[in-house]
Amino acid sequence: MRVAALIRNGNANQAFEIRESEKPKLDPLDVLIKVEAFGLNFADVMARKGMYAAAPPIPAILGYDVVGEVVESSCSEGMSLIGKRVVAMTRFGGYAEFAKTDYRACAVISDQMNAAAATALATQYCTAYYAAYECTSLFEGDRILIHAAAGGVGTAITQLAKLKGCEVYGLTSTDVKMGYLKSQGVDYPINHVHEDYVAQVFKHSKGQKIDVAFNSVGGSTFKKDTQLLGKGGKQVIYGAAELADSRGNIFSKLNLVRKFGFYTPISLLSKSQGIIGINMLEIADHKKMVLKRCLEEVVKLTEAGKLKPEVGGEFPINKIGEAHAFLEGRNSTGKIVVKW
Repeated sequence: MRVAALIRNGNANQAFEIRESEKPKLDPLDVLIKVEAFGLNFADVMARKGMYAAAPPIPAILGYDVVGEVVESSCSEGMSLIGKRVVAMTRFGGYAEFAKTDYRACAVISDQMNAAAATALATQYCTAYYAAYECTSLFEGDRILIHAAAGGVGTAITQLAKLKGCEVYGLTSTDVKMGYLKSQGVDYPINHVHEDYVAQVFKHSKGQKIDVAFNSVGGSTFKKDTQLLGKGGKQVIYGAAELADSRGNIFSKLNLVRKFGFYTPISLLSKSQGIIGINMLEIADHKKMVLKRCLEEVVKLTEAGKLKPEVGGEFPINKIGEAHAFLEGRNSTGKIVVKW
């Protein structure tokens, strides 16, 4: 089979090579998927730049989400999936013509569902669903803040929050995306590059604090969100994209920790606040049924027309470098997908 192998860290257009490889050998409870398309995630960018500790050693096959047909199963539980079109979360290995995963990390989708939109469900929408519906509860009238609101997870959280009747404050780094945020239902789009977003949130909320902050950036933004958080509020952290803008050495990492600051349980207790960290790979590894539940729920909501994954770009396999550069440049809205 062909794979898009990461052969060196650094520049997106020089990092990958299309080469032949053996099909993956199935472990117990695995299924084998003939991949139609695979999605890109910001963690892939971090891995390509050598800044993601969990990534496999080079040469590596990255990739967390795929769409395709199940062609083989190592267990009786997965036999019913053979011949079905599925969206699945993989533990790396997605940048290949064939990928394996635990059968519980798959959800059957219709033939009509767009492949790019479907890949968004595995990582972005599962992360969003877990963050917004399982790690915290959103209620009508809640004020929520979403960092990188035009990205894949940001778009998903916005849609999930609007289903609950929340008031959404969405951050972006460019004026071009302001209209997109409005189209997704963001009540107050804010360009955080041109404006102090803390001041803007207070301005729009008439001084009222927020109930939940969803943060994929980390670093200094965490302290700013703390200023905005009301009593009983929660900060949900599912990324540290600010690190991607640094050199990635030990000093950059220590500086990121410094920017986050240090908080004791006493300060949280006194305000009845919470800080929640999310790593969907860990959930996928150790909470298989939680992943299965989240994936099946977002598929149901999408097929019912309640969620609408946005496609940010579709690239052929020979343009994988361009796809990575496009995602890294943060000019995209929605999901980036690569097709075989």
